Amino acid sequence: MVKGKQMHLLYAWHTMLQVKWQGKKYEVDVDTTQPGEVFKMQLYSLTGVEPDRQRVLVKGGQLKDDTTMTSLGLVDGQILMMMGTAGELPKAPLQPVKFMEDMTENEMAQALAIPAGLSNLGNTCYMNATLQCLKAVPELKQALDSLAGGMGQSDPRKNLAASMRQLYDQLSASSDGVPPLVFLQFLRQVFPKFGAQDRQHGGFMQQDAEECWNELLTTLDHALKKEDTSVIEQYMSGTMVTTLSTEEAPEEKATVREQMFRKLDCIIDKSVNYVGQGIGKGLEQVIEKRSDTLGRNADYKAVSRIARLPEYLTVAFNRFSWKASESVEAKIVKSVKYPLDLDVTEFCTEELQMRMRPARQRVRDIDDRLAMERKLKAGKRPSQQEEEPLEPLAPFVLDDELKADVGCNPSGVYELVGVVTHIGRSANSGHYMGWVRKEKGVGGPEPKSNADTRNWWYKFDDDEVSMVTDEDILKLCGGGDWHTAYVTLYRAKQLN
Repeated sequence: MVKGKQMHLLYAWHTMLQVKWQGKKYEVDVDTTQPGEVFKMQLYSLTGVEPDRQRVLVKGGQLKDDTTMTSLGLVDGQILMMMGTAGELPKAPLQPVKFMEDMTENEMAQALAIPAGLSNLGNTCYMNATLQCLKAVPELKQALDSLAGGMGQSDPRKNLAASMRQLYDQLSASSDGVPPLVFLQFLRQVFPKFGAQDRQHGGFMQQDAEECWNELLTTLDHALKKEDTSVIEQYMSGTMVTTLSTEEAPEEKATVREQMFRKLDCIIDKSVNYVGQGIGKGLEQVIEKRSDTLGRNADYKAVSRIARLPEYLTVAFNRFSWKASESVEAKIVKSVKYPLDLDVTEFCTEELQMRMRPARQRVRDIDDRLAMERKLKAGKRPSQQEEEPLEPLAPFVLDDELKADVGCNPSGVYELVGVVTHIGRSANSGHYMGWVRKEKGVGGPEPKSNADTRNWWYKFDDDEVSMVTDEDILKLCGGGDWHTAYVTLYRAKQLN
């Protein structure tokens, strides 16, 4: 009986209202524990009328942002009136409008090629860059689409996931910058630290993009859980085996533990010039802990090896260290190069390396074939490029366990698909941007250019979006005051 009463109280916080605006009715599931500002953001997502343009008529006058919805005595089915216009009146175009039917195929494709960006709502670039890069995981979008319920659920984490689904839908349907108002409100509800105010300069404080990335994945892992697993666990999480031993007590038996991981850390010091070196340092460390054999603390060597690789691998660059003299997380600007194709086989257990050999060789064969085709094409005139294709690759046998493990990387080889960069001297200042690889055949043709690049990339500077080359992406390795890679997202290379 108590449990049933608790459930009744949870749902009692929500009231289903009808809002009339410009001859239309909208059903809105209202969390009555939230202020009027949140309700206005819900209306904005439905009507396009910005909150400061809305006049919502309630008992006693006009709804204010700080009004607690419970104080209004709302009941299910109650009708509210809203007045307001969706944005300013359109201005006459500077250039004559060209309709789709009058465009050439190339003009039409170019007009639709660039995806929408996200408006900066006051130091929210950390969030915008994170969201654009995670959008490069189609399995995540599919899981969001299958999420039951809207943004009026009792679990705030599911509301955050539902608002993320809505935001991705808005991005897919728009060619202009989209203001992530509703998502930001739920993000700050689940994680109040992202709503911290800057007491010195006013407004909201800048936040750490990697922290936002980690918190979002943790939340989505919970919100999208189905049958004891989730898309985050299946496609973006791996398994690590760590062995602890100490030379101070050779007779002490080494301990082995297995745990899940969602990212690899790239440790940066004077000796690290390449991401592989930094990953290696992160997987072999010395820690101090108590030894029961010695009856005191001792130095233990912790050696970690990967027992399962996810299809999408996050690599985080440890770019910030605490600077006590200034009480800030100071940035390490040292150049650390990273590749477009990353092979992490050396960091895996011997058993996993053995099982991955056939798929790893397959990736090599595909890369060799593609390189040969590019070379042949570059050396021929267009009239000569209609010859018979090369012989198909020989079939290969994928390990049975890897074949059954949906969402794993069976080869150990990845390709870069997303980068979050930072410019500035501390994690909580400066500016973040997202860089996402354009998939071939998606979003229109690549720009007409002489650039020798295998792939084109979208550069998301909040709501300003442009296109860059592979070379531009590789320049984000650090070493100066330009944008520096902070979080990278790799995807398993295809086996066909």
